[in-house]
Amino acid sequence: MTSRRLSPEEAQLWGRVMASVRPMRAVAPITTGPAPQFQRKVKVDQPAPAPVPPKPAERPRNGPGETLDGGWDKRLARGVVIPDMTIDLHGHTLASAHQMLDQGIDRALRGGCRVILLVTGRPPRAESQRPHARGAIRAAIADWLGASRHADRIAAVRGAHPRHGGQGALYIILRRARG
Repeated sequence: MTSRRLSPEEAQLWGRVMASVRPMRAVAPITTGPAPQFQRKVKVDQPAPAPVPPKPAERPRNGPGETLDGGWDKRLARGVVIPDMTIDLHGHTLASAHQMLDQGIDRALRGGCRVILLVTGRPPRAESQRPHARGAIRAAIADWLGASRHADRIAAVRGAHPRHGGQGALYIILRRARG
């Protein structure tokens, strides 16, 4: 096997690569002769470095869907909460559904509503062989609500009870108006 020397560009690149690598355990290279072709590595007895404790995760700001107490969740799961308003997005394009959702939340807030039933339609089945995508509106809802001008007024988003549409609908629970 023949070896060749690295070109200056290759040596510079190799130096940058080596500077970015950290060994898993301490090893000391041993070289022989003035211009080594290969290096032999030998283990050096050193204690393993102490593990660095993970930084505490920053507490995320509560956005839509994260601030209900257990009582609300139990009542929603049992289906005893009656929505104050319904927004049905069936048959809409993404653009018109987004606009209708925004306008509907605005009306609900002005009307003092607390629970909105948002009908999106069922998510597509995994075995669906349809040539076009389904469930695009449903997939966009979380992003729309998170970026909405009303995001700070949304207390939670939960799946609907079967009597209100089950997998094809969501509850949007609005915060009480302050003041």
